[in-house]
Amino acid sequence: MDYLKIRQFKSEDAEKISQIIKRNFLEVNIKDYNAEDMQQLSNVYNPQKVLSIASYAHMYVACINNTIVGCGAISSYWGKEDESILLTIFVLPELHGKGIGSEIINTLENDEYFLRAKRIEIPSSITGCEFYRKKGYDFKNGIKELDEENHYRLEKFR
Repeated sequence: MDYLKIRQFKSEDAEKISQIIKRNFLEVNIKDYNAEDMQQLSNVYNPQKVLSIASYAHMYVACINNTIVGCGAISSYWGKEDESILLTIFVLPELHGKGIGSEIINTLENDEYFLRAKRIEIPSSITGCEFYRKKGYDFKNGIKELDEENHYRLEKFR
């Protein structure tokens, strides 16, 4: 693979990140969720939504040859110092399975929000669940069921 670089998000990245997220909803997650819900989510994740997340989270972008190919963010969990949450982890659909998501997770797990936390949570799609489980995240309180947003709640303790 060409050289992968992960850097901090810049506001001018919002449009490209929005496109990557929308593509994942409409091309990948749509296999596990109904099309109407994925269309609705793709409408929500416009550049303003990405900028909103970046305003309170530490957001990173993965680039190959200066082209954005993925993203991920980590934030304090409801303002707590000792709990954090991973958000908006997406990679271009055609680059899934090439280690980019793992590098994004590694970057997030070296962020100060991760390092200060005792517990880190991920609201995982059905689609991403096994990927996160391979990274050491397990079902919150041992409960493998979808929440009201159709996510599995996964967590890791440090």
